[in-house]
Amino acid sequence: MSDPRGVSSVDDSLSGIRISLRGRFGSMPRREAANVLRSFGAMIVSKAADANPQQVDWVVIGANQSPLSEANLLDEPTREAIATGSCELLHETELWQRLGLVDLEQSSRRFYTPVMLAHLLGVSVRVIRRWQRLGLITPVEMLHRLPYFDFAEVATAKRLARWIAEGESETVIEQRLVEWIELMPNIHRPLDQLSILIEGKQVLLRGGEGLIEPGGQLRFDFDALQEPPIAPQTRADDGASEEQPRHVLSIVREVDDSFPSSGRDSATDDPLLHEAYRAEDEDDLQRAVDFYHAILARDGARADLCFQIGELLYRMNEPIAARERYYMAIELDPDLVEARASLGIVLSETGQKDLAVAAFLGALSVYPEYGDVHYYLARTLDELDQPDEATEHWSRFLQLVPDSPWAEEARARLGV
Repeated sequence: MSDPRGVSSVDDSLSGIRISLRGRFGSMPRREAANVLRSFGAMIVSKAADANPQQVDWVVIGANQSPLSEANLLDEPTREAIATGSCELLHETELWQRLGLVDLEQSSRRFYTPVMLAHLLGVSVRVIRRWQRLGLITPVEMLHRLPYFDFAEVATAKRLARWIAEGESETVIEQRLVEWIELMPNIHRPLDQLSILIEGKQVLLRGGEGLIEPGGQLRFDFDALQEPPIAPQTRADDGASEEQPRHVLSIVREVDDSFPSSGRDSATDDPLLHEAYRAEDEDDLQRAVDFYHAILARDGARADLCFQIGELLYRMNEPIAARERYYMAIELDPDLVEARASLGIVLSETGQKDLAVAAFLGALSVYPEYGDVHYYLARTLDELDQPDEATEHWSRFLQLVPDSPWAEEARARLGV
């Protein structure tokens, strides 16, 4: 989130626009959000004026508001005004993106790559890639095929890792979460907004006093029944009360227990790719490589699959074979910066430090703001006893990703 005081291109873009803030906001308290919007010239509509939708231009729903309770936030006149176009409905993230406060053009400075996210969560990069493939996390931007995840997706990934740790089966928990996403395709950030409970292999949705399974079966939520009622919390800024949702969502659906039955990645329609993914998820790496080879035999050379084979070979402790696959991927697609970065790592680990530096510099020639590569290059230059050159890349790394999991190491190297 950028500092709104540093944004000049939209300083009067909300002049005269009447905005009603509803629900629980995620990026900041609602009072602070109201102050930010006032700094852009907006008029924050009081709770009393909400009753007249003709006095409201935008209705903004907070990112932490459960979709099950969004209906409570919109009365019938407001829904009619939205339907006729006289009032616009926005979610919190859309609002900040519209104002330029989430800086997509400088995403590498704000967001996490798969490698950084994996390091932060203590999981392997393949897990992050699988979550992305299944649609459980979604990159905010793709630069040279490199995904970047924003602060909200990082929070989702942390929650996802905790859910999986609490469950009895990683693959089953992931698939049940996918089923909930597919059941609610129009919900904004479902894993953030749904009240989800993990019980063994079950992923349940809490709604009101019931727990709902993906197939629509309703269970009694005895924990919720035993809890004392939650008193409404009154905000000092607009007097609005925010109560816990009291709905029960009714869903009927046939559930397929196979995994993965479907995901957000349409590539799984390819049976060979589907089997490659399955083998990789089951840690049968050689079998996964065989399926990827079969796809290459069928389709011809593909940079993305050569890179994936290289990643698998690296995990199989075959760095020389992995190196050759990375070289092939780069020859097929010189802009595939992850292959360049992985090549540099393998070259460094096999003692070819000078060649590793060349590979990292090649990656930066394609994408100068690739923070991970500045980090690996700085470490390699230190190992080559080139402190001046290393300092340049440690400094650049901190400029690009000051909140990286490796930032403390960089600061220690720089003595700051």
